[in-house]
Amino acid sequence: MFFRRFIAIGTLSLLATYASFAQDAKPAAPVEKPSVVERPSVAPARPKASPSPTEPPITFNSVHVDGPYIALTFDDGPSAALTPKLLDLLAARHLKATFFVVGQNAADHPEILKRAVREGHEIANHSWSHPNLGKMSDEAVRRELQKTDDAISAAIGKRPTLMRPPYGSITAHQKKWIHEEFGYRIIIWDVDPLDWKRPGPSVVTARILKETNPGSIILAHDIHPPTIEAMPATFDQLMKKGFKSVTVTELLGMATPVPPKPTPTPSPSAPRAIAVPSATPIASPVASATATPGS
Repeated sequence: MFFRRFIAIGTLSLLATYASFAQDAKPAAPVEKPSVVERPSVAPARPKASPSPTEPPITFNSVHVDGPYIALTFDDGPSAALTPKLLDLLAARHLKATFFVVGQNAADHPEILKRAVREGHEIANHSWSHPNLGKMSDEAVRRELQKTDDAISAAIGKRPTLMRPPYGSITAHQKKWIHEEFGYRIIIWDVDPLDWKRPGPSVVTARILKETNPGSIILAHDIHPPTIEAMPATFDQLMKKGFKSVTVTELLGMATPVPPKPTPTPSPSAPRAIAVPSATPIASPVASATATPGS
């Protein structure tokens, strides 16, 4: 009997202890896995676009050439009275030139254009009526060029490939669409004797000789009598200097790359003297021996 009571009391005690422990114990917090910080994927560096090839130039004032070649050009003709005389002077010296013709004059004198081509010269477009193209609409410029193109084609059987704007006046926008639409290269100049002001034949000759270099494009006009008078001496002096005149298209075909300017190398200089600070005098130690008098 006693033993059964002992077992019952022990069982009740154990149950009470377990209940107390269950109330006091707190559930352990779940262990969180460390969050994974994902590094943003680094996109591979995009290769730099290689620069587009340099577009060929369409406007020329002069040409870099290896040799004494130049281009004589004459504007505003043909003149019934003067251009044949000029052709005679060129033929006598076996020189070639390029004629930038005004369309109205070309239509009136197709036989002069035909002769020029037969003798190896070049015919190019200089507009129909010599206006300032830079101040005109695209459509008006187009009419000027097209009418002249047609007149040249009718006279010599082929289209021109060059044009020169009157007064050299043309916008960057016009250059672009004229080249795209007509295929023209635009030719300006680097030698201008201002012969249209009629300063006199000797002045025209002197200015051309002074300014001409290999690759030069020389501007003159075959509608002014003093210009034609200046040409014999001009041609002879240019030839004496060793220059050879070709058409503009031939000159463009001779173009060579402009060599890079050499990098100046510093001249060797004498080594700079290094300043040495003067030494602080150090007192010599006192001699232990007594100096001999008179020494």
